[in-house]
Amino acid sequence: MADLENFLASPLADYLITLLIVISVVGVTYSLLSPLLTKDKLGARKENLIQSSVAHQTGRSQRLDVTARRKTVQDQLKAMEAAQAAKKKKSDKPAFADWIGQAGLSWSKLKYFVISIVCGIALFSLSFLWGQPLWVSIALLFVGTFGLPRFYVSRRRKKRFNQFLDEFPNAVDIIVRGIKSGMPLGDCIHIASTEAKEPVGPEFALVLEKMQMGVPLAEAIHNMPKRLPLQETNFLAIVITIQSQAGGSLAEALGNLSRTLRQRKTMKGKIRAASQEAKSSAAIIGSLPFLVTLMLYFVAPDYITLLFETDIGLILIAIGLVWMTLGILVMRKMIDFKI
Repeated sequence: MADLENFLASPLADYLITLLIVISVVGVTYSLLSPLLTKDKLGARKENLIQSSVAHQTGRSQRLDVTARRKTVQDQLKAMEAAQAAKKKKSDKPAFADWIGQAGLSWSKLKYFVISIVCGIALFSLSFLWGQPLWVSIALLFVGTFGLPRFYVSRRRKKRFNQFLDEFPNAVDIIVRGIKSGMPLGDCIHIASTEAKEPVGPEFALVLEKMQMGVPLAEAIHNMPKRLPLQETNFLAIVITIQSQAGGSLAEALGNLSRTLRQRKTMKGKIRAASQEAKSSAAIIGSLPFLVTLMLYFVAPDYITLLFETDIGLILIAIGLVWMTLGILVMRKMIDFKI
């Protein structure tokens, strides 16, 4: 007992008692505040779980929307490709009015037939007056009637297509800049129809005329590939149709189309430059027989005129022309790259 009394009277006992009191106060305080702290932690964790769940559902819904939109676009592309394939299978050759219109001409069938007959009679008359055999004159009559007018129209048609491809990306850029600046689509097409060169301007003018009559843009633009059966006009019709049905930014879609058109034009220029050597060789080889014949006519006319004055010579000339034509067509097919 004396030792215990001495210990309690010592300073160490005061320190121990103070420490026990502090520990007790801390323990009681923690026991009282622990439920509140636990509740706050559970609330924060619950809030984080809710936010992560919402974010996951939002991302999942966005992915579903993108997937659904992609599937819609793919279905529309498949439907358009099937419709175009059916249309192409139904009529591989354009109608006469479409064919003439694609060349930028306004001839009627009667005018075309009259021009064909006049060309055939002119060639027949020149051959007969030149003293050629009757079968040669009849062959030239056939060529003049069925060959020259068709060649002229096809040549003008191809030239008009090339002019359209050169100016078409510029017209699309005009529409894109107008849409980005906030102008209505009709005004943008009107500016493109007035600023673009022939034949792009008149084609957009026809589209604008259809729109002013109440025809939707997607339907009005689908007549352009019929008037100008090119892949570029088909691309424009597909882009407009998908945008009108699936939504999205028209300016962005047309901007991508413009870049694609310019890239295709650049690629065609590279292909043309790469195949120019083969075309020059084909032109030289194809012109050599005629140049040699002309040189022999001036050097030894009695020797070369046997080909034109005898039946055997004329037959040999016909055989040579046939084989030369076949060779030129084969070379042309070999160097004709299409993209």
